[in-house]
Amino acid sequence: MAKSVSPDAISTLLANPTPDSSSDLPEIVVQVLDLKQSGNRYMFSASDGKLKLRAILPSSQYSDVLSGKIQNLGLIRILDYTLNDIPNKSEKYLIVTKCEPVSPALESEIRSEVKNEGGGIVLKPKQDSAVKIEGGIVLKPKQEVVSKSAAQIVHEQQRNVAPAARMAMTRRVRPLVSLNPYQGNWTIKVSVTSKGNMRTYKNARGEGCVFNVELTDEDGTQIQATMFNDAARKFYDKFVLGKVYYISKGTLKVANKQFKTVQNDYEMTLNENSEVEEAANEASFVPETKFSFVPIDQLGPYVNKSELVDVVGVVQNVSPTMSIRRKSNNESIPKRDITIADETKKTVVVSLWNDLATNIGQELLDMADKSPVVAIKSLRVGDFQGVSLSAISKSVIKIDPEIPEAKKLRCWYDSEGKDATMASVGSGSSPSSMNGSRSVYSDRVSLSYITSNLSLGEDKPAFFSLRGYISFIKPDQAMWYRACKTCNKKVTESIGAGYWCEGCQKNDEQCSLRYIMVVKVADESGEAYVSVFNEEAEKIVGCSADELDILKSQEGEDNPFQLKLKQATWVPHLFRVSVSQNEYNNEKRQRITARTVVPVDFAAESRLLLEDISKMRASQ
Repeated sequence: MAKSVSPDAISTLLANPTPDSSSDLPEIVVQVLDLKQSGNRYMFSASDGKLKLRAILPSSQYSDVLSGKIQNLGLIRILDYTLNDIPNKSEKYLIVTKCEPVSPALESEIRSEVKNEGGGIVLKPKQDSAVKIEGGIVLKPKQEVVSKSAAQIVHEQQRNVAPAARMAMTRRVRPLVSLNPYQGNWTIKVSVTSKGNMRTYKNARGEGCVFNVELTDEDGTQIQATMFNDAARKFYDKFVLGKVYYISKGTLKVANKQFKTVQNDYEMTLNENSEVEEAANEASFVPETKFSFVPIDQLGPYVNKSELVDVVGVVQNVSPTMSIRRKSNNESIPKRDITIADETKKTVVVSLWNDLATNIGQELLDMADKSPVVAIKSLRVGDFQGVSLSAISKSVIKIDPEIPEAKKLRCWYDSEGKDATMASVGSGSSPSSMNGSRSVYSDRVSLSYITSNLSLGEDKPAFFSLRGYISFIKPDQAMWYRACKTCNKKVTESIGAGYWCEGCQKNDEQCSLRYIMVVKVADESGEAYVSVFNEEAEKIVGCSADELDILKSQEGEDNPFQLKLKQATWVPHLFRVSVSQNEYNNEKRQRITARTVVPVDFAAESRLLLEDISKMRASQ
């Protein structure tokens, strides 16, 4: 028998907008139409052949969409759901909280012979006293249920009510994925997975205090909640990291992408009238860790932004633990760098700190020869070496996790990845990468624009891209420094023998040389001195600082050191530079630093010029 939709499935959903229990639901099979991604959610229209209903898939089913189990024109069985009203409209949204695939894509949309005069889409439930479903099942209209607040739920549970009654009360607890700003009363059950410090602020309206928490429900969906002033003082001590709470009487609004730290379209605000009650007599739950992976070659747009990223990669290298001294309090903290790669054939360095460096980091070092797969949640993206990642206090690392993305990456690496040539994503934020703020084609300016705007970089570094030539390298400058081979920090000669590293707190017999030099860069508009560090300087000079030091020690009529520097001049490069303000002898000076240096890709450069010409023509 061919699989098909359940007769009058949409009418069944509309007649029972919030089911008491998923076990009491009749068979509800609908066809998926117009399946598409919207932000970090998948939207579709649920159809039974006669009626349609706009719907949202749960995040737990995203892997089924990516794997092809849930397809457009396919069939799914709805196991649990909630209906939400759309403000100022008679429509409703179906929030699917649990479903399972029934059939892949059918040849066409299922259409019933019974035509609907309203165009086939009805979003308002019938007002009949009962809805009759084929097969003799009669569903009575749902009796109005009064939503219970968090305080009511906890209070009634503490009175040791019967288990069945307790389940009836908690059934109104909503999953985070179903919340939106237009709902009235709701109650959520969440665990505190991150808690910020109390902060003070001052603005035109006066002074105040604020703090925020990150909340996660049992499905792994997260949301950030913020509290100001009286609410902040009321709830700061109440929220404890790792504990579970019932929360009600909060408000939601669209999240500010500039400040959000979790993957959710909305953010929550709790005021002094909000209710927060600890689920003291219940077993706490460990929220499922949900990832939203960013491919390594797509990290560019996140550099120096507040938004955190999740990555999955194969471990290529694990460094020993090093000790880093904080400038703020001179405290030493452990750090360890791991290098990971993914199917984009790009690598990136991830810095682990404190317990992650000593515990998880040591575990990775012990199994580094097996190239484990790691999934890491909540990493900050920096611009060290072009693009780099750094763990923070709430970062989570899973080694060889049982998730589809990790299994797929493992298969790729074992079959071809281990023999592939990898390149650092920092060096790849270059000619061919037209995406992201790190591209050498974004924010393109001339040198004169930078040198004539002396206020650039006053508050924070400003980033630009430019195309120019190395016009001069001063040969008698201090072009390098002695560096520790472990942490690359500057070392000093020990009284006896060897070199002392203050960062690693150890003495080594040998050290390496690393470039720290100034070059003059010129373009058609002018010239300026640019500071260049080791990796970028090696691309300009064409050899390492150790090799150049050997050339400098050689004497002869044709000095190889001078010749090497001369060969490096008048070669075109693309630069990504930062502009900042430094103070020297009580005088502010502009400092231009090369963050990325890459050769010119003339084909890509030509395409850029053609795009500029097209824009000029369109504006005329």
